[in-house]
Amino acid sequence: MLNSNSAALVACPTCQTKTPWTKENIDRPFCSARCKLIDLGAWASESYSIPQQTSEEDEIFSADLVIDPNKSFL
Repeated sequence: MLNSNSAALVACPTCQTKTPWTKENIDRPFCSARCKLIDLGAWASESYSIPQQTSEEDEIFSADLVIDPNKSFL
C-alpha cells in the first residue's frame, strides 16, 4: 500500500519518464503538456492503428459493392 504522503509513479506514455499520479499533475498520465501534444499529434496523423487482416471473404464480397457516382451519401 502507498503511504498518504507518497504518490504512485507512472511512466509517461510518450517519453517513459516517471511522473507522479497526483491531482497537481494536470497532464497525467503524461509528464508535461509537450508529451501530451506529441501523443495527440500521433493520434491525429493515425500513427496508432490496429492492423487488419484481410480474408478471402472480404475480396469476394467487395466485388459486389458497386459505387453509383450519381448517388450521394450525404
